[in-house]
Amino acid sequence: MQSLIGKPSWTHRTAVAAALVLPFCAMSAIAISPAAGQAAKPKDAKVAPLVLTLDELAERESRKACKIEICAAMRNKSTGGDIACNVVKSWRKEQLNKMVSKARASWPWGRVKCTADIRIKREALIKAMSEPKFEVALDNHQVACTVAREKEDADIKFSFAPKIQFTNGKATKAALNWGKIEAPALVKGMMWTATKTDNMFNVLQSTIVEDINDFVTQRCDEIKADWATK
Repeated sequence: MQSLIGKPSWTHRTAVAAALVLPFCAMSAIAISPAAGQAAKPKDAKVAPLVLTLDELAERESRKACKIEICAAMRNKSTGGDIACNVVKSWRKEQLNKMVSKARASWPWGRVKCTADIRIKREALIKAMSEPKFEVALDNHQVACTVAREKEDADIKFSFAPKIQFTNGKATKAALNWGKIEAPALVKGMMWTATKTDNMFNVLQSTIVEDINDFVTQRCDEIKADWATK
């Protein structure tokens, strides 16, 4: 474990980057996306807004219905069936570098595109927002990602079963609970090291908690007109 807490090697930094990006991509495929039809708004006013391509706009529009259902359940306490949707989300290299910069890592490859089937019990979301304390335990989710590399793209599949604890409607703790990984040998080896570390020490908790709370507040506010009457 010394190599994980001492001066990081390139291999470890790459493993950390992979561990941060891939589950974060799956968990935040909806949460980090602004409302359809709007440009991404940077937190730093000095940073120019991200101009989306036609493909990125189409991806974001395809996620909107799912986002509305989740926001309606969490903010409007709307009843109905459980939420099930397919989410597709791509990230550019510069976005990925920003994600992993807090871990003093850089993203070693190119663009990432992930697909995940999201399944969430509506009752659990309502209770998360209504009860003083509640834990949302999601089913095991399968995620498939394509990572652009210089010579050949890498197809990666992995699973995780997140658990998020809420206190007074705010996420306070989270664990991704990594499962099986299928990937090319080099990528899988680096991811296995990092995911094992995360399962043991929950190093991604603060990142996931921050993103969930941002989704429940800011991201849902952006599409309030769509869920307020549901």
